[in-house]
Amino acid sequence: MAILITGGTGFIGSHTVVELLGEGYEVVIVDNFSNSNPEVINRIEEISGKKIRFYEVDLLNYEKLDKVFCENDISAVIHFAGLKSVGESVAIPLRYYHNNITGTLVLCELMSKHNVKKMVFSSSATVYGMNNVSPLTEDLLLSTTNPYGSTKLMIESILSDLVVSDPEWRVVLLRYFNPIGAHESGRIGEDPNGIPNNLMPFITQVVIGKRESLNVFGSDYQTPDGTGVRDYIHVVDLAKGHLKALEKINDEKGVLVYNLGTGIGYSVLDVVRAFEKVTNMQVSYNLVDRRPGDVDICYANASKALNELGWKTEKNLEDMCRDSWNWQMKNPNGYDKR
Repeated sequence: MAILITGGTGFIGSHTVVELLGEGYEVVIVDNFSNSNPEVINRIEEISGKKIRFYEVDLLNYEKLDKVFCENDISAVIHFAGLKSVGESVAIPLRYYHNNITGTLVLCELMSKHNVKKMVFSSSATVYGMNNVSPLTEDLLLSTTNPYGSTKLMIESILSDLVVSDPEWRVVLLRYFNPIGAHESGRIGEDPNGIPNNLMPFITQVVIGKRESLNVFGSDYQTPDGTGVRDYIHVVDLAKGHLKALEKINDEKGVLVYNLGTGIGYSVLDVVRAFEKVTNMQVSYNLVDRRPGDVDICYANASKALNELGWKTEKNLEDMCRDSWNWQMKNPNGYDKR
């Protein structure tokens, strides 16, 4: 029996595949490389010492995805695949709704057809919106401020409705906070297309000389140093949370929801200082105006994951910075070897 990983060559997906292989799971990956690079497959095989079953398939292609289910004995799905830029989703919302929602519907139809009724879904803390006060718990009222977040919230609703309609379904919704870091080998990491949307790859690209300086959006928030506070989590800790979720759906039916975060809020300048400390490099930055829609403080209450999954983070902010820099130094152009 194998675990099907959609989006398994992406940042979080690739690290989760490595953890699954390390624990003896059989894995099948589907990805269309819209946010990733074929080289990731080689790197995963190198780290794990195992061959990967991989299909270049878009989830919108029913026939090709059906073939994956027909050719493999799949017991559960971890669903990462989807477009993921908040800013881009505001500019091209229809593409986000079509890709993320329709792709999930096709996947669920095929799972039902092949009697595969266990899913771990990659959701996001964006579903908590702007009006909740941190630390955020899983039972808060949900809302979103952008189409990307709306697709996550809609998919959570679709999966919950599916469970109501068929009690054989088992679903775990994992709400991520801010994954950073990289595998300690430096062989896989975050490789954004174009200008990074996330803080850490922007910092590493500034320090390595690919970008002139970091723009820190907002210095007048109600936080200790005026910059926005977020819950940064090491991507390997996050990946391990998916293994705990897989174990859980073997024991319980229904829909289970968990935050995956450290439960600690760090400001943008906290991250900059931690990076400078572990690398002995200086990060050039400019304080600029806030971005619309950004909240002052956002961090998790992760106690439910600890109590019910036995999961907690092991790596601290300095570990995250060190591993991010190790990845960037070893791969100055990401997965592009040129």
